[in-house]
Amino acid sequence: MKTYALIGTGGRAEFYYGAIARDFKDTCKLVAFCDSNQTRMDYSNTLLEEKYDHAVVNTYKAHEFEEMIAKEKPDVIVVTTMDRTHHTYIVKALHLGCDVVTEKPMTVDAEKCQEIIDAINETGREVKVTFNYRYAPHNTKIRELILDGAIGDVFSVNFEWALNTQHGADYFRRWHRDKRNSGGLLVHKSTHHFDLVNFWLGTSPEMVYAQGGLRYYGKENAEARGVTDFYQRSHGSEAAKDDPFAIQMADNPHLKAMYLDAEKEDGYQRDQSVFGDGINIEDTLGVMVTYKNKAILNYSLNAYLPWEGYIVSFNGSKGRIEVNVREQSYINSGGNKEDEGRLKERSIKVLPMFGKAYEVEVEEGKGGHGGGDPLLLQDLFGTPVEDRFNRAASHVDGARSILTGIAGNRSLQTGQAVRVDDLVRF
Repeated sequence: MKTYALIGTGGRAEFYYGAIARDFKDTCKLVAFCDSNQTRMDYSNTLLEEKYDHAVVNTYKAHEFEEMIAKEKPDVIVVTTMDRTHHTYIVKALHLGCDVVTEKPMTVDAEKCQEIIDAINETGREVKVTFNYRYAPHNTKIRELILDGAIGDVFSVNFEWALNTQHGADYFRRWHRDKRNSGGLLVHKSTHHFDLVNFWLGTSPEMVYAQGGLRYYGKENAEARGVTDFYQRSHGSEAAKDDPFAIQMADNPHLKAMYLDAEKEDGYQRDQSVFGDGINIEDTLGVMVTYKNKAILNYSLNAYLPWEGYIVSFNGSKGRIEVNVREQSYINSGGNKEDEGRLKERSIKVLPMFGKAYEVEVEEGKGGHGGGDPLLLQDLFGTPVEDRFNRAASHVDGARSILTGIAGNRSLQTGQAVRVDDLVRF
Protein backbone atom coordinates (compact mmCIF):
# COMPACT_ATOMS: atom_id res chain seq x y z
CA MET A 1 0.00 0.00 0.00
CA LYS A 2 1.41 3.41 -1.00
CA THR A 3 1.25 6.27 1.46
CA TYR A 4 0.47 9.85 0.44
CA ALA A 5 0.85 13.27 2.01
CA LEU A 6 -0.73 16.35 0.47
CA ILE A 7 0.55 19.91 0.57
CA GLY A 8 -1.88 22.73 -0.21
CA THR A 9 -5.45 22.24 1.05
CA GLY A 10 -7.16 24.85 -1.13
CA GLY A 11 -9.73 24.39 -3.87
CA ARG A 12 -8.08 21.57 -5.86
CA ALA A 13 -6.96 19.44 -2.92
CA GLU A 14 -10.20 17.56 -2.27
CA PHE A 15 -10.20 16.15 -5.80
CA TYR A 16 -7.13 14.11 -4.80
CA TYR A 17 -7.53 13.34 -1.11
CA GLY A 18 -11.23 12.62 -1.62
CA ALA A 19 -10.39 10.04 -4.29
CA ILE A 20 -7.80 8.37 -2.06
CA ALA A 21 -10.23 8.22 0.86
CA ARG A 22 -13.24 7.09 -1.15
CA ASP A 23 -12.14 5.08 -4.18
CA PHE A 24 -8.59 3.90 -3.52
CA LYS A 25 -8.54 3.20 0.21
CA ASP A 26 -7.59 -0.45 -0.38
CA THR A 27 -4.35 0.45 -2.15
CA CYS A 28 -3.56 3.99 -0.93
CA LYS A 29 -3.28 5.60 2.48
CA LEU A 30 -3.43 9.31 3.21
CA VAL A 31 -1.13 10.14 6.13
CA ALA A 32 -0.86 13.92 6.40
CA PHE A 33 -1.89 17.41 5.29
CA CYS A 34 0.56 20.29 4.99
CA ASP A 35 -0.38 23.94 4.47
CA SER A 36 0.50 27.44 5.64
CA ASN A 37 -3.07 27.78 6.97
CA GLN A 38 -4.22 25.62 9.89
CA THR A 39 -7.89 26.55 9.45
CA ARG A 40 -7.95 25.10 5.95
CA MET A 41 -6.23 21.92 7.08
CA ASP A 42 -8.74 21.54 9.89
CA TYR A 43 -11.59 21.99 7.41
CA SER A 44 -10.06 19.35 5.12
CA ASN A 45 -9.94 16.96 8.07
CA THR A 46 -13.61 17.74 8.77
CA LEU A 47 -14.45 16.80 5.17
CA LEU A 48 -12.40 13.62 5.51
CA GLU A 49 -14.44 12.60 8.55
CA GLU A 50 -17.91 13.73 7.59
CA LYS A 51 -17.92 13.30 3.82
CA TYR A 52 -15.57 10.36 3.30
CA ASP A 53 -15.80 8.49 6.62
CA HIS A 54 -12.01 8.63 6.92
CA ALA A 55 -9.97 9.20 10.05
CA VAL A 56 -8.36 12.61 10.45
CA VAL A 57 -4.71 12.85 9.45
CA ASN A 58 -1.81 14.68 11.02
CA THR A 59 -1.32 18.29 9.97
CA TYR A 60 1.90 20.22 9.45
CA LYS A 61 2.57 23.85 8.66
CA ALA A 62 4.34 24.58 5.36
CA HIS A 63 7.65 25.31 7.12
CA GLU A 64 7.43 21.80 8.61
CA PHE A 65 7.35 20.12 5.18
CA GLU A 66 10.69 18.31 5.63
CA GLU A 67 9.73 17.32 9.18
CA MET A 68 6.47 15.86 7.87
CA ILE A 69 8.33 13.69 5.37
CA ALA A 70 10.80 12.55 8.04
CA LYS A 71 8.01 11.58 10.46
CA GLU A 72 5.32 10.26 8.12
CA LYS A 73 7.64 8.73 5.49
CA PRO A 74 5.14 9.09 2.59
CA ASP A 75 5.88 7.36 -0.69
CA VAL A 76 4.27 10.15 -2.70
CA ILE A 77 3.68 13.88 -2.16
CA VAL A 78 0.61 15.44 -3.82
CA VAL A 79 1.28 19.12 -4.59
CA THR A 80 -1.75 21.42 -4.85
CA THR A 81 -0.30 24.69 -3.58
CA MET A 82 -0.19 28.08 -5.29
CA ASP A 83 1.47 27.59 -8.69
CA ARG A 84 4.59 29.61 -7.94
CA THR A 85 5.47 27.29 -5.02
CA HIS A 86 5.01 23.98 -6.86
CA HIS A 87 8.70 23.70 -7.69
CA THR A 88 9.76 24.27 -4.07
CA TYR A 89 7.87 21.25 -2.79
CA ILE A 90 8.48 19.09 -5.86
CA VAL A 91 12.26 19.55 -5.63
CA LYS A 92 12.36 19.05 -1.84
CA ALA A 93 10.18 15.94 -2.04
CA LEU A 94 12.33 14.38 -4.76
CA HIS A 95 15.54 14.93 -2.81
CA LEU A 96 13.91 13.49 0.32
CA GLY A 97 13.09 10.26 -1.49
CA CYS A 98 9.44 10.78 -2.52
CA ASP A 99 7.73 10.60 -5.87
CA VAL A 100 5.37 13.47 -6.72
CA VAL A 101 1.92 14.01 -8.17
CA THR A 102 1.48 17.69 -9.01
CA GLU A 103 -1.47 19.76 -10.08
CA LYS A 104 -0.95 21.60 -13.35
CA PRO A 105 0.87 23.78 -14.21
CA MET A 106 4.04 22.01 -13.07
CA THR A 107 5.54 25.46 -12.38
CA VAL A 108 5.39 29.02 -13.74
CA ASP A 109 8.71 29.94 -15.38
CA ALA A 110 11.72 28.44 -17.12
CA GLU A 111 14.10 28.73 -14.16
CA LYS A 112 11.79 26.81 -11.83
CA CYS A 113 11.11 24.27 -14.58
CA GLN A 114 14.85 23.69 -14.93
CA GLU A 115 15.15 23.12 -11.18
CA ILE A 116 12.52 20.38 -11.37
CA ILE A 117 14.13 18.71 -14.39
CA ASP A 118 17.54 18.78 -12.68
CA ALA A 119 16.11 17.29 -9.47
CA ILE A 120 14.48 14.44 -11.40
CA ASN A 121 17.72 13.72 -13.25
CA GLU A 122 19.70 13.79 -9.98
CA THR A 123 17.32 11.61 -7.93
CA GLY A 124 15.74 9.29 -10.47
CA ARG A 125 12.35 9.89 -8.82
CA GLU A 126 9.06 10.33 -10.71
CA VAL A 127 6.82 13.35 -11.20
CA LYS A 128 3.32 12.94 -12.63
CA VAL A 129 1.35 15.97 -13.88
CA THR A 130 -2.44 15.83 -13.77
CA PHE A 131 -3.83 16.64 -17.22
CA ASN A 132 -7.43 15.46 -16.88
CA TYR A 133 -8.46 16.91 -20.25
CA ARG A 134 -6.42 14.21 -22.01
CA TYR A 135 -8.73 11.59 -20.51
CA ALA A 136 -12.01 13.17 -21.61
CA PRO A 137 -13.44 10.68 -24.15
CA HIS A 138 -13.89 13.28 -26.88
CA ASN A 139 -10.29 14.47 -26.55
CA THR A 140 -9.03 10.90 -26.63
CA LYS A 141 -11.16 10.30 -29.73
CA ILE A 142 -9.50 13.25 -31.48
CA ARG A 143 -6.11 11.72 -30.72
CA GLU A 144 -7.34 8.38 -32.08
CA LEU A 145 -8.64 9.93 -35.32
CA ILE A 146 -5.36 11.72 -35.97
CA LEU A 147 -3.25 8.72 -34.95
CA ASP A 148 -5.22 6.48 -37.32
CA GLY A 149 -4.76 8.90 -40.22
CA ALA A 150 -8.35 10.10 -40.62
CA ILE A 151 -7.09 13.37 -42.14
CA GLY A 152 -3.51 12.39 -42.97
CA ASP A 153 -0.68 14.63 -41.82
CA VAL A 154 -1.92 17.59 -39.78
CA PHE A 155 -0.53 20.86 -41.10
CA SER A 156 -2.43 23.48 -39.09
CA VAL A 157 -4.71 23.81 -36.06
CA ASN A 158 -7.08 26.64 -35.16
CA PHE A 159 -8.00 26.51 -31.47
CA GLU A 160 -10.31 28.97 -29.71
CA TRP A 161 -10.95 28.59 -25.98
CA ALA A 162 -13.75 30.57 -24.34
CA LEU A 163 -14.04 31.23 -20.61
CA ASN A 164 -17.33 32.79 -19.60
CA THR A 165 -18.11 35.58 -17.15
CA GLN A 166 -18.51 33.11 -14.28
CA HIS A 167 -15.46 30.89 -14.68
CA GLY A 168 -13.21 33.32 -16.55
CA ALA A 169 -13.84 36.12 -14.08
CA ASP A 170 -12.81 33.89 -11.19
CA TYR A 171 -9.14 34.04 -12.20
CA PHE A 172 -9.32 37.80 -11.65
CA ARG A 173 -10.76 37.53 -8.11
CA ARG A 174 -8.12 35.30 -6.54
CA TRP A 175 -4.35 34.84 -6.37
CA HIS A 176 -4.12 34.02 -10.08
CA ARG A 177 -4.61 37.75 -10.89
CA ASP A 178 -0.92 38.30 -10.01
CA LYS A 179 1.30 36.82 -12.74
CA ARG A 180 4.02 36.07 -10.19
CA ASN A 181 1.68 33.54 -8.61
CA SER A 182 0.25 31.86 -11.69
CA GLY A 183 2.28 32.73 -14.77
CA GLY A 184 -0.94 34.31 -16.11
CA LEU A 185 -3.55 32.43 -18.06
CA LEU A 186 -0.99 31.42 -20.71
CA VAL A 187 0.59 29.20 -18.07
CA HIS A 188 -2.09 28.48 -15.48
CA LYS A 189 -5.02 27.81 -17.81
CA SER A 190 -3.57 27.36 -21.28
CA THR A 191 -1.24 24.62 -20.06
CA HIS A 192 -4.28 22.34 -20.48
CA HIS A 193 -4.79 23.49 -24.04
CA PHE A 194 -1.16 23.43 -25.13
CA ASP A 195 -0.85 19.95 -23.64
CA LEU A 196 -3.86 18.83 -25.66
CA VAL A 197 -2.23 20.01 -28.89
CA ASN A 198 1.02 18.21 -27.99
CA PHE A 199 -1.05 15.11 -27.16
CA TRP A 200 -3.27 15.27 -30.24
CA LEU A 201 -0.43 15.82 -32.71
CA GLY A 202 2.20 13.69 -30.96
CA THR A 203 4.77 16.47 -31.16
CA SER A 204 6.28 19.32 -29.13
CA PRO A 205 6.51 23.10 -29.58
CA GLU A 206 9.43 24.75 -31.35
CA MET A 207 8.69 28.49 -31.79
CA VAL A 208 6.11 30.71 -30.05
CA TYR A 209 4.84 34.22 -30.75
CA ALA A 210 2.13 35.87 -28.62
CA GLN A 211 0.08 39.04 -28.37
CA GLY A 212 -2.52 40.08 -25.81
CA GLY A 213 -3.39 42.19 -22.82
CA LEU A 214 -5.88 43.12 -20.14
CA ARG A 215 -8.81 44.34 -22.20
CA TYR A 216 -11.93 43.66 -20.14
CA TYR A 217 -11.14 43.32 -16.41
CA GLY A 218 -9.00 45.56 -14.21
CA LYS A 219 -9.49 49.07 -12.87
CA GLU A 220 -8.17 50.58 -16.09
CA ASN A 221 -11.17 49.07 -17.92
CA ALA A 222 -13.79 49.73 -15.26
CA GLU A 223 -15.14 52.98 -16.74
CA ALA A 224 -15.62 51.35 -20.14
CA ARG A 225 -17.57 48.54 -18.43
CA GLY A 226 -19.83 51.07 -16.68
CA VAL A 227 -18.32 50.48 -13.23
CA THR A 228 -18.26 53.60 -11.06
CA ASP A 229 -18.80 52.22 -7.53
CA PHE A 230 -15.47 50.62 -6.62
CA TYR A 231 -14.82 48.11 -3.86
CA GLN A 232 -11.80 46.03 -2.92
CA ARG A 233 -13.56 42.77 -2.13
CA SER A 234 -17.13 41.48 -2.10
CA HIS A 235 -17.51 40.51 1.57
CA GLY A 236 -19.09 43.35 3.52
CA SER A 237 -19.45 45.61 0.49
CA GLU A 238 -22.77 47.25 -0.38
CA ALA A 239 -21.52 47.94 -3.91
CA ALA A 240 -20.86 44.25 -4.47
CA LYS A 241 -24.44 43.20 -3.75
CA ASP A 242 -25.61 44.25 -7.23
CA ASP A 243 -22.41 43.30 -9.07
CA PRO A 244 -22.87 40.21 -11.28
CA PHE A 245 -19.12 39.59 -11.00
CA ALA A 246 -19.11 39.41 -7.21
CA ILE A 247 -19.19 36.20 -5.19
CA GLN A 248 -20.63 36.12 -1.67
CA MET A 249 -18.56 33.66 0.33
CA ALA A 250 -20.68 34.06 3.44
CA ASP A 251 -23.61 32.56 1.52
CA ASN A 252 -21.66 29.47 0.43
CA PRO A 253 -20.78 27.15 3.36
CA HIS A 254 -17.86 25.57 1.47
CA LEU A 255 -16.27 28.88 0.44
CA LYS A 256 -16.90 30.31 3.89
CA ALA A 257 -15.19 27.43 5.68
CA MET A 258 -12.27 27.16 3.28
CA TYR A 259 -11.49 30.83 2.71
CA LEU A 260 -13.50 33.39 4.66
CA ASP A 261 -12.99 31.69 8.02
CA ALA A 262 -9.30 31.16 7.19
CA GLU A 263 -8.53 34.83 6.44
CA LYS A 264 -7.60 35.50 10.05
CA GLU A 265 -4.41 33.46 9.55
CA ASP A 266 -2.97 34.78 6.31
CA GLY A 267 -5.19 37.64 5.11
CA TYR A 268 -5.88 35.99 1.75
CA GLN A 269 -9.05 37.38 0.15
CA ARG A 270 -10.73 34.97 -2.26
CA ASP A 271 -13.38 37.49 -3.42
CA GLN A 272 -11.47 40.51 -4.76
CA SER A 273 -13.11 42.79 -7.31
CA VAL A 274 -12.41 41.89 -10.94
CA PHE A 275 -12.34 45.66 -11.64
CA GLY A 276 -9.95 46.47 -8.82
CA ASP A 277 -6.25 47.32 -8.73
CA GLY A 278 -3.51 44.71 -8.65
CA ILE A 279 -4.43 42.68 -11.74
CA ASN A 280 -1.44 42.15 -14.04
CA ILE A 281 -2.49 39.10 -16.07
CA GLU A 282 -4.03 39.17 -19.53
CA ASP A 283 -7.66 38.35 -20.32
CA THR A 284 -7.30 38.45 -24.13
CA LEU A 285 -4.60 36.33 -25.77
CA GLY A 286 -3.53 35.20 -29.22
CA VAL A 287 -0.64 32.78 -29.80
CA MET A 288 1.01 31.28 -32.88
CA VAL A 289 3.08 28.13 -32.36
CA THR A 290 5.25 26.17 -34.78
CA TYR A 291 5.83 22.54 -33.84
CA LYS A 292 8.73 20.20 -34.47
CA ASN A 293 6.64 18.25 -36.99
CA LYS A 294 6.13 21.57 -38.88
CA ALA A 295 2.46 21.92 -37.92
CA ILE A 296 1.31 25.40 -36.90
CA LEU A 297 -1.21 26.45 -34.26
CA ASN A 298 -3.34 29.58 -34.12
CA TYR A 299 -4.67 29.82 -30.55
CA SER A 300 -6.88 32.34 -28.78
CA LEU A 301 -8.15 32.62 -25.22
CA ASN A 302 -10.74 35.10 -23.98
CA ALA A 303 -11.90 35.18 -20.35
CA TYR A 304 -15.17 37.19 -20.50
CA LEU A 305 -17.44 35.46 -23.03
CA PRO A 306 -21.13 34.46 -22.79
CA TRP A 307 -20.34 30.76 -23.22
CA GLU A 308 -17.77 28.24 -21.98
CA GLY A 309 -15.93 25.75 -24.13
CA TYR A 310 -13.81 25.48 -27.25
CA ILE A 311 -13.81 25.28 -31.02
CA VAL A 312 -10.90 23.56 -32.73
CA SER A 313 -10.25 22.58 -36.31
CA PHE A 314 -7.46 20.44 -37.76
CA ASN A 315 -6.40 20.80 -41.38
CA GLY A 316 -4.55 17.85 -42.86
CA SER A 317 -3.32 16.28 -46.09
CA LYS A 318 -6.47 14.14 -46.37
CA GLY A 319 -9.15 16.40 -44.90
CA ARG A 320 -10.30 18.32 -41.87
CA ILE A 321 -11.67 17.68 -38.37
CA GLU A 322 -14.02 20.19 -36.75
CA VAL A 323 -14.72 20.05 -33.01
CA ASN A 324 -17.24 22.08 -31.03
CA VAL A 325 -17.53 21.63 -27.25
CA ARG A 326 -19.68 23.56 -24.77
CA GLU A 327 -18.92 22.97 -21.09
CA GLN A 328 -20.63 23.61 -17.78
CA SER A 329 -19.19 26.70 -16.13
CA TYR A 330 -17.51 26.12 -12.78
CA ILE A 331 -15.95 28.16 -9.99
CA ASN A 332 -13.10 26.45 -8.17
CA SER A 333 -14.36 25.61 -4.66
CA GLY A 334 -17.67 27.26 -5.37
CA GLY A 335 -19.66 24.60 -7.17
CA ASN A 336 -20.24 20.90 -7.52
CA LYS A 337 -16.96 19.28 -8.54
CA GLU A 338 -18.88 16.72 -10.57
CA ASP A 339 -20.00 19.62 -12.78
CA GLU A 340 -16.46 20.71 -13.59
CA GLY A 341 -16.04 20.45 -17.35
CA ARG A 342 -19.41 18.67 -17.69
CA LEU A 343 -20.50 18.71 -21.31
CA LYS A 344 -23.53 20.66 -22.46
CA GLU A 345 -22.91 20.16 -26.17
CA ARG A 346 -20.30 18.32 -28.20
CA SER A 347 -19.66 17.47 -31.84
CA ILE A 348 -16.76 16.00 -33.78
CA LYS A 349 -17.04 16.12 -37.56
CA VAL A 350 -14.62 14.62 -40.07
CA LEU A 351 -14.52 16.09 -43.58
CA PRO A 352 -12.45 13.83 -45.86
CA MET A 353 -10.73 15.49 -48.83
CA PHE A 354 -12.72 13.56 -51.45
CA GLY A 355 -15.41 11.89 -49.40
CA LYS A 356 -18.60 12.51 -47.51
CA ALA A 357 -18.41 14.31 -44.17
CA TYR A 358 -19.48 12.33 -41.11
CA GLU A 359 -20.12 12.87 -37.42
CA VAL A 360 -18.09 10.88 -34.91
CA GLU A 361 -20.06 9.51 -31.96
CA VAL A 362 -18.37 9.52 -28.55
CA GLU A 363 -19.93 8.05 -25.41
CA GLU A 364 -19.62 10.36 -22.44
CA GLY A 365 -18.34 8.76 -19.27
CA LYS A 366 -19.40 9.47 -15.69
CA GLY A 367 -17.61 12.10 -13.65
CA GLY A 368 -16.03 15.48 -14.32
CA HIS A 369 -14.53 16.50 -17.66
CA GLY A 370 -16.82 14.24 -19.65
CA GLY A 371 -15.75 11.19 -17.67
CA GLY A 372 -12.05 11.96 -17.85
CA ASP A 373 -11.49 12.59 -14.13
CA PRO A 374 -12.10 8.99 -12.94
CA LEU A 375 -9.72 7.68 -15.62
CA LEU A 376 -7.02 10.12 -14.51
CA LEU A 377 -7.48 9.15 -10.87
CA GLN A 378 -7.22 5.48 -11.78
CA ASP A 379 -3.87 6.16 -13.44
CA LEU A 380 -2.66 8.15 -10.43
CA PHE A 381 -3.84 6.00 -7.55
CA GLY A 382 -4.99 2.68 -8.98
CA THR A 383 -3.35 0.03 -11.14
CA PRO A 384 -2.52 1.58 -14.52
CA VAL A 385 -3.68 -0.39 -17.53
CA GLU A 386 -2.14 -0.50 -20.99
CA ASP A 387 -3.07 2.67 -22.83
CA ARG A 388 -2.53 2.98 -26.56
CA PHE A 389 -2.81 6.76 -26.25
CA ASN A 390 -0.29 7.23 -23.43
CA ARG A 391 -2.50 9.67 -21.56
CA ALA A 392 -0.57 9.50 -18.27
CA ALA A 393 1.56 12.65 -18.27
CA SER A 394 5.18 12.75 -17.10
CA HIS A 395 7.29 15.75 -16.11
CA VAL A 396 8.37 15.98 -19.76
CA ASP A 397 4.74 16.45 -20.80
CA GLY A 398 4.28 18.92 -17.96
CA ALA A 399 7.31 20.90 -19.08
CA ARG A 400 6.39 20.94 -22.77
CA SER A 401 2.92 22.29 -22.02
CA ILE A 402 4.06 25.12 -19.75
CA LEU A 403 7.02 25.99 -21.99
CA THR A 404 4.58 27.07 -24.70
CA GLY A 405 2.98 29.46 -22.21
CA ILE A 406 6.30 30.57 -20.73
CA ALA A 407 7.61 31.30 -24.24
CA GLY A 408 4.36 33.16 -24.89
CA ASN A 409 4.92 35.32 -21.81
CA ARG A 410 8.44 36.16 -22.99
CA SER A 411 7.07 37.02 -26.42
CA LEU A 412 4.51 39.36 -24.81
CA GLN A 413 7.37 41.14 -23.05
CA THR A 414 9.76 41.38 -26.00
CA GLY A 415 7.48 41.45 -29.04
CA GLN A 416 9.65 38.70 -30.55
CA ALA A 417 9.15 35.03 -31.33
CA VAL A 418 10.77 32.72 -28.75
CA ARG A 419 12.49 29.39 -29.43
CA VAL A 420 11.32 26.82 -26.85
CA ASP A 421 14.56 24.81 -26.87
CA ASP A 422 16.36 27.90 -25.58
CA LEU A 423 14.36 27.90 -22.35
CA VAL A 424 15.41 24.65 -20.61
CA ARG A 425 17.67 21.61 -21.00
CA PHE A 426 16.22 18.14 -20.56
